[in-house]
Amino acid sequence: MSGTVPVVRSVDALREQVFAWKAEGLRVGLVPTMGALHHGHLSLVDAIATKVDRVVVSIFVNPTQFGEGEDFDTYPRTEEEDRKKLATTPASLVYAPNASEMYPTGFATKVSVGGISDRFEGALRPGHFDGVATVVSKLLLQCLPDVAIFGEKDFQQLAVIRRFVADLNIPVEIMGGTLIREEDGLAASSRNAYLNAEERQVAGLFNVILKGLIAAVSSGTALRQAEEDASNRLLAAGFKAVDYVSVVDPDSLDVLERLDRPARVIAVARIGSVRLLDNMAIDID
Repeated sequence: MSGTVPVVRSVDALREQVFAWKAEGLRVGLVPTMGALHHGHLSLVDAIATKVDRVVVSIFVNPTQFGEGEDFDTYPRTEEEDRKKLATTPASLVYAPNASEMYPTGFATKVSVGGISDRFEGALRPGHFDGVATVVSKLLLQCLPDVAIFGEKDFQQLAVIRRFVADLNIPVEIMGGTLIREEDGLAASSRNAYLNAEERQVAGLFNVILKGLIAAVSSGTALRQAEEDASNRLLAAGFKAVDYVSVVDPDSLDVLERLDRPARVIAVARIGSVRLLDNMAIDID
């Protein structure tokens, strides 16, 4: 395939195409993104294409999930390049609305998810998950796909989305897409482009240190001690701050007191101006 994937910019045009596909008996998948696509995003398109007949990729930099002082204004917007990349995948259509299409004059509704969104990213970025839950609810209802997929890199986000989709009876299957890593193990992210060469080298140690935590807790080290050790190792490696390193239940995100079930380590560390997110599964015998 060459060129770019076709694009629509209104809810009406999106629904017209999706309804036409469904009238043919085709299953439709949705891959919500904020653009600046990398191979992690493209892997989501490939993954969902195994379950559906047509794939819609949305591109919208959502202002309501950015807090004061965050990078909304500088977040990369590369729609033409993104559409060229998508032409190498099974993507069928790009949905790229503008802000007034998503949030028309008088817009006054917010989707807020209690509990699971209050901790970690929710505590550090007030209002972030309200913005995520609201825009994802809108995208799901605008497209009405059979399946939607979200990457596991943003592990708490995926858990929040699964919670409100179940709570609101939105008729869509939510898939988790495997976290894609660079050659040195750094989780793929659009924001990795902000790192200079020295910062990028340090960033590659993030996953190594989390693997060390998993080895430690699997050998019997107490969870809080292992978390503290990993935080100290990150700081010693050159990260300027560690927001959290926590071993949690993968469904509820409750902090675990002991490793008595499969778990997840979730972590955020800062280097330069960038917050890096990562997470890894912890299996038990």
